[in-house]
Amino acid sequence: MKFAFIDTEKAHMSLSRLCAFAGVSISGYYAWKHRLPSRRQLDDMIILAHIRNQFALSCETYGSPRMHVELNEEGIRAGRHRTARLMRENGLKARQKMRFKRTTDSNHGEPVAPNLLDQDFTCDGPDQKWGVDISYIWTAEGWLYLAIVVDLYSRRIIGWEARDRMKKDLAICALKKAIAIRYPKPGLIQHSDRGSQYASYEYRKILKSHSMLPSMSGKGNCYDNAMVETVFKTIKSELIWRAAFQTRNDAIKAIGEYIDGFYNPVRRHSTLGYKSPVKFEAMNRNLETEALH
Repeated sequence: MKFAFIDTEKAHMSLSRLCAFAGVSISGYYAWKHRLPSRRQLDDMIILAHIRNQFALSCETYGSPRMHVELNEEGIRAGRHRTARLMRENGLKARQKMRFKRTTDSNHGEPVAPNLLDQDFTCDGPDQKWGVDISYIWTAEGWLYLAIVVDLYSRRIIGWEARDRMKKDLAICALKKAIAIRYPKPGLIQHSDRGSQYASYEYRKILKSHSMLPSMSGKGNCYDNAMVETVFKTIKSELIWRAAFQTRNDAIKAIGEYIDGFYNPVRRHSTLGYKSPVKFEAMNRNLETEALH
């Protein structure tokens, strides 16, 4: 501890005075300074290198719990406390989420569906419950509106669309993409807020043609669609708020790369046992297949 103190303070005081004050010799300090690192220090250096790499790959979004899981899957032996210490000592802090304004326009004359979901986000398989919502992104060209469709089973974004206007076609296009990818069975509950885009005749017609059950949040209840709002907060904190997009096309490209290249296949979710949405779905498909044999 004495030598570490001297090493820290020698920029502000002469080495001889510091050693005299601490009651150690200058030669003793140099012997400490040039000593070989311990086995634990060497291990820390190796672990830290892996942490830095994964921290960069996660777009600086992983805190110590997710990082600990990532290291273990790489075969790196490091406890949670050790992982947290190394990240803290090296200033590797996950970016915090921020609040954002809603875009809901519920002042319309379209029919409002009952709240079938009723804040029950649990599912025992994919394509049983979907959540949809719209948020906005600022670019130098003006606002860009992003509509997403999320499978509540895996938190996977299964459809999305971004445009410069928040019209019904925005929500319809995102829904059509999700349907084309997943081919859901009849009876799926599709939950949204009371926005005019989701209450429109054209949107409801698509739901009906695929035997989907529309569900809408209660009036003024922000918790009814909380899971999709959480996904938006993740997108904004990990991508949007870190960038200054010059054009809408720049933003659309970045969103696509984030969703298809990181969020769905890579990003770990604590609610999924620190698995990514894609891996969570694949893992459970494998379990179902094994159960049949």
